Amino acid sequence: MDKRVGLDSVSFMLNGSAVMARPLPGERLSYSLRERCGARDVKVGCDAGDCGACTVLLDGAAVCACLTPTHQAEGRRVETLAGLRGSDDAADALAESFDAHGAAQCGICTPGMMVSALALLRSGAPISEASVQDALGGVLCRCTGYRKIIDAVLEAGQAHPLPSGGGRIGQPIRRLDGAGKLDGTERFGDDVAPVDALHLRVIRSPFHRARFDLGYLTGWAEATPGIVTILTAADIPGKATFGVIPAFADQPVFAVSETRFRGEAVAAVIGTASALQMLDETQLPVTWEELPAALSMGEALAPGAVDLHADRPGNVMCKGFVSCGDADAALTAAAVTVEGSFTTSFVEHAYIEPEAGFAQMVDDRLEVHACTQAPVMDREALADILGLPESAVRVVPTGVGGGFGSKLDLSVQPYIALAALKTGQAVRMAYSRTESMQSTTKRHPARITARIGATSDGRLKGMTFDGQFNTGAYASWGPTVANRVPVHASGPYKISDYRAQAQGIHTHCVPSGAFRGFGVPQSAAVQESLFDLLADKLGMDRLEFRILNALENGTPTVCGQVFESGVGIRACFAALRPAWQGALAEVAAWNKTHPAQRRGVGVAGGWYGCGNTSLPNPSTMKCGVRADGTLILHQGAVDIGQGSNTVIAQIFATTLGVPVDAVTLIGADTDVTPDAGKTSASRQTFVSGNAARLSAEALRADILARVNADKTASLRFEGDVIEIRDAAKTHRLALSDLPCDAQGYVLHAEETYDPPTLPLDANGQGHPYAQFGYAAHLAVVEVDKDLCTVQPLRIVAAHDVGRAINPQLVEGQVQGGVAQGLGMALMEEYLPGRTDNLHDYLIPTIGDIPPIETLIIEEPDAHGPFGAKGLGEHALIPTAPALLNAIRDATGVQVTDLPATPARLRAKLREQTDG
Repeated sequence: MDKRVGLDSVSFMLNGSAVMARPLPGERLSYSLRERCGARDVKVGCDAGDCGACTVLLDGAAVCACLTPTHQAEGRRVETLAGLRGSDDAADALAESFDAHGAAQCGICTPGMMVSALALLRSGAPISEASVQDALGGVLCRCTGYRKIIDAVLEAGQAHPLPSGGGRIGQPIRRLDGAGKLDGTERFGDDVAPVDALHLRVIRSPFHRARFDLGYLTGWAEATPGIVTILTAADIPGKATFGVIPAFADQPVFAVSETRFRGEAVAAVIGTASALQMLDETQLPVTWEELPAALSMGEALAPGAVDLHADRPGNVMCKGFVSCGDADAALTAAAVTVEGSFTTSFVEHAYIEPEAGFAQMVDDRLEVHACTQAPVMDREALADILGLPESAVRVVPTGVGGGFGSKLDLSVQPYIALAALKTGQAVRMAYSRTESMQSTTKRHPARITARIGATSDGRLKGMTFDGQFNTGAYASWGPTVANRVPVHASGPYKISDYRAQAQGIHTHCVPSGAFRGFGVPQSAAVQESLFDLLADKLGMDRLEFRILNALENGTPTVCGQVFESGVGIRACFAALRPAWQGALAEVAAWNKTHPAQRRGVGVAGGWYGCGNTSLPNPSTMKCGVRADGTLILHQGAVDIGQGSNTVIAQIFATTLGVPVDAVTLIGADTDVTPDAGKTSASRQTFVSGNAARLSAEALRADILARVNADKTASLRFEGDVIEIRDAAKTHRLALSDLPCDAQGYVLHAEETYDPPTLPLDANGQGHPYAQFGYAAHLAVVEVDKDLCTVQPLRIVAAHDVGRAINPQLVEGQVQGGVAQGLGMALMEEYLPGRTDNLHDYLIPTIGDIPPIETLIIEEPDAHGPFGAKGLGEHALIPTAPALLNAIRDATGVQVTDLPATPARLRAKLREQTDG
């Protein structure tokens, strides 16, 4: 204890090599490894020991490097994933198993997962599901749902044959981008900056609403060693606000005089790494005056409430509306009606990678490298903010460690861009976990009332729906939520008399934005809960009630849209029948002898329209062949873990008629890939997949035409020759004989696909989406009535994906969506100002996710590539209502305020017993 800890050097073995670092007192080992030793495979997700992404082996024991002072590594042995791969047979066997199972999706948690698993495998302890969950319990994953990770560890060292067939659609090939995720070489937003880059920190409001005065910041900066400059609103050469929907672009890059939410940016400090490490923000000459804030929709809508935006009186941002038939008359005539009011909470995206990136000037152009879901949207917004033409801005997405919608919005990008422009130097920034949670978008809290009726024989007859959605201080994707919800609030059912309206309401909270479902999970939780009440009133089986009322081919939706094929919701429900009957019998038998631990089974359905609502939604793909026979696909759809790099390549290769390993991918980069649109709204497989299909068709037609070959001919790339074989003969196309274009291609094609939709009229009638995907989930839970805890026991998820381009990736998306739906239903509740870290804000861990059985239904879509439909959102939507219905089945109480925490469930149970 009496050993001096100062600026002494620390020596230790890092992956078998001696290294020396000179850390500051108390410096985290994670920082030293990344910033002083170049071990970028060590990821930082929280700096608090909550997420486990930074896990390394210290003398063979798994530790969180962010909780370990570097000085404690003196004379010891440190191992990271990058060092273990290639030097440790067990690590390589584990990576092979992860690859075979699709256990790495975005990849940001993978180093921590694999290092923790390796410690277990090395220990010699018996390997079981329980021991894997115990060993990996400290590492969080937001993408996979954990089940494939458990399977991968259990089967490490076993043979995992590669699928044959060349990667055609329908084959569960491994991720084409998997290698970098499994050896630590994948580069995320905080991994790519030059070592000499300046650092940036944003100064943010500590209050929900406040006036402020920045004081003489320039003088403070000049007097502070290591501080290079300060950014404020005065430094913005172009447009001072941004937003994802141009007509609603209302969020200031830097607030001026007054802030509207806790965490809003007012200035930024740029300096050296050491200066910002030592920065004490309380020493800045910024003064604050806290003002009264409206944090709830009730407060914001109350008479006399302050309008956050002068052009949005009453704090109503916008409205959405859909109406068909006469809902009120139908409800009056209904034999049975039910109604209810529900609330949902803010939900944090909780991706393990906080927002990060760097910007630099290259010649006279600005380059921004950052984790993003929408590079072209970023370029457009940055050009506006910087007052530059779009041609002067390049956006290069890094690896994205989870997004789920929030990384559609700008985060670090404007700050590092302005800083690079002002200083002429490279500038980097990574949000802290607290900063990420305070300032980035959330799932909209909702306040919903609905009423639904039915005839005596169980057919739906009338529905009304009124929803208010807390969009926070700024619009973000609030207009999309307000317009999408009324289209979806009926669920995938036949309702001829219907009225639904939704409002986006401004409050002094962090902005709400896109989060896997755009408001549909909230509306589904209400509608599907009321369906159970309705079925019970009618004395009908809850699953059969849904099957009776499910949409079918040729039946109008509530928007009057008719699909002649591809409506797969009834098939999804029918696929659940065996599990449903078995679960009903199982819980009935259990409950006879377990009065305090009650089990229940719930079912719910869902649908989701893929792509933008009644708006253009194009994607463009480019491909080319070089003279040496290299086949290249410029694939600009950002893969955030969902697998678009693999799925789109499979669609392209199958259409062209070559094995997928013949295709070289060039990933998203606004300089070299055309606009594939944003990665959101479950659109990439459908829209970008179609663009890839059209591009491949055009290239194939060009090749065949050059040798006058039949359309059924096979293609084979052999060096600088393409062999084309049809029924008549074998043709050989010598690529070296063809002229090259300016991009170095002797053959090329570029095609665009935009889904056919029609605008909605004043009553919401039209064709909002070219396709819907459908899903039905079954959940079995055990409720401890004494502790008021809910343990999910298993989930069965039936999904109509049209055509499963890659069944393994389908399973991965379903399992990850189920995990997020489980979190929404049972534990996740973001409270502004109170849950700004992953210790107070709970997301499911590896021990919370039950076995998940995925049933793949294929009802081909008329517009999808090979009939395929989108999937990302659909996997989450039915989970929460299925769990809520299972809780009610177990206990007899209906939880109407999400999440169903033990405290809320206890209150409902006390109401049941005490009135």
